[in-house]
Amino acid sequence: MSTMKIKKGDTVKVIAGKDKDKEGKVISVDRKNGRVLVEGVNMLTKHTKPSAANQNGGIIHQEGSIDISNVMYVHKGKVTRIGFKVEDGKKVRVAKSTGEVID
Repeated sequence: MSTMKIKKGDTVKVIAGKDKDKEGKVISVDRKNGRVLVEGVNMLTKHTKPSAANQNGGIIHQEGSIDISNVMYVHKGKVTRIGFKVEDGKKVRVAKSTGEVID
């Protein structure tokens, strides 16, 4: 897989699937499988046994990963594609819609 255009901490919008049009912050990126974990998206219910970390056990709700192709970067309230450009000898991400440097 080529370089990942979405990074941890980015705000993204889901463009496909059951959670379409939801926005959230990226919690983690799985580079190997091309998947991302987004806050409040693809919520799963997990039944847990009592353990040292969770004394009572029970049902917990957590985010499930979604494919990176199903999310788009949000720049100034609008979704945009991401490109790369070399500036001052450094490779930087650029919003395709505005041409502005993201980071």
